[in-house]
Amino acid sequence: MKTIFIVDDNYTNLTAAKTALDGTYKAFALSSAARMFKLAEKISPDLILLDIDMPEMDGFEAMQAMKSDERLRSVPVIFLTSRNDAEAEIRGFEMGALDFINKPFSSPILIRRIETHIETDRLIKDSQRALREIHNATISIIANMVENRDNVTGKHIERTQSYLKLIVDELVRSGSYAEEISTWNLSLLLPSAQMHDVGKISISDLILNKPGKLTDEEFEVIKTHCVVGEKIIDYIIGKTQNDEFLIHAKKIAGYHHEKWDGTGYPRGLAGEAIPLEARIMALVDVYDALVTERPYKKPLEHEEAVEIIKNSSNTHFDPKVVDAFLNVEKDFWLESVTISAGE
Repeated sequence: MKTIFIVDDNYTNLTAAKTALDGTYKAFALSSAARMFKLAEKISPDLILLDIDMPEMDGFEAMQAMKSDERLRSVPVIFLTSRNDAEAEIRGFEMGALDFINKPFSSPILIRRIETHIETDRLIKDSQRALREIHNATISIIANMVENRDNVTGKHIERTQSYLKLIVDELVRSGSYAEEISTWNLSLLLPSAQMHDVGKISISDLILNKPGKLTDEEFEVIKTHCVVGEKIIDYIIGKTQNDEFLIHAKKIAGYHHEKWDGTGYPRGLAGEAIPLEARIMALVDVYDALVTERPYKKPLEHEEAVEIIKNSSNTHFDPKVVDAFLNVEKDFWLESVTISAGE
């Protein structure tokens, strides 16, 4: 059952709307915008009916405040108004309102308008979900094609995504970088990580699959994959939308070989100048490289990899990210074993 907030300082309007909606929807009658924001701390609405003319905070002010509230910014709003004011309607639509319903309203008309908007919202979300699934599947295929070029042990992409989630969840739990992470959509961040080595598409197979140590010149070529990856993702952004998925992907691809102490590549950034997504990816990518076989090395035991990463805190890796890793390193080992066993 969909949840609807009815926000109006007029008791008669509140009662009429709640009576009309009860049974079909889970309706909450709220006499002020302040009460709406308070209830939103506990309950997430699917739609808000918002009166324009209210004391203390009117409907326009409330909608403006919703834009900076993570819980309410994407909730559809229908304004309730007794005004016959074209300018008010224009302002409301410019702010993102779905519709205006004039007061006093007819209950059947109110229900029909709400049904129409909820069904439209469902169809839009279903379409967006389907497009996102196609988008992610396409990106996954491209990323796997790139990874398979350099004979990396299978499931590298799947493992690093799992490791990334473990670190992010632990950072949030511990309170480290929790404020920054709270602004991320994790359903977009995690799949974006599979693009981290997309720039390797420009690297010769002779270098990628060389069994021995790379020469200095060959290593300089390898290092170019970060900038190339950034450029590829920038091109995609230019052709589509500058969405969060691609922004995360660009940061991870371009900066996951930077080091906390500034000795990494391609730009030699240090500390928090390196995007947080890339600082996390740097650790999980190195862990997976350490515990899996590569053309140039045998795999290390999990305990050896943990020790190397622990000793690289504050040099290669962000100390807070290392602390998070050490708290969940046993889960890294379990994920590694479980995913690799399914190859």
